[in-house]
Amino acid sequence: MRNEKLIQALCNCINHCNYCADACLDEDNVKMMVDCIRTDRVCAEVCSTLNQVLATGYKDINDLVAYCRKICDACAEECRKHDAKHCQDCAKACGECAAACDAFLA
Repeated sequence: MRNEKLIQALCNCINHCNYCADACLDEDNVKMMVDCIRTDRVCAEVCSTLNQVLATGYKDINDLVAYCRKICDACAEECRKHDAKHCQDCAKACGECAAACDAFLA
């Protein structure tokens, strides 16, 4: 199934982004994590939306997939700025999701 790998990557990204945003709230300097938390939340929402649309079988989704890739790249870039394991794990999941979006669009 064409969508299966993308759906798996989306679900993994959603989970990591939600976990990262929550874990960032426990960091000593939460103010330093504000952009990370916001980007995590937006990334999780966009991935969730794409995941829901993919489940419908609707065909005209390439623009949404491209936007999801853009957000995943932005989230990975933001998370890479922080040394916390949850941020590094999230950056990896976002990068994998962006790659899955690319593969879907190829």
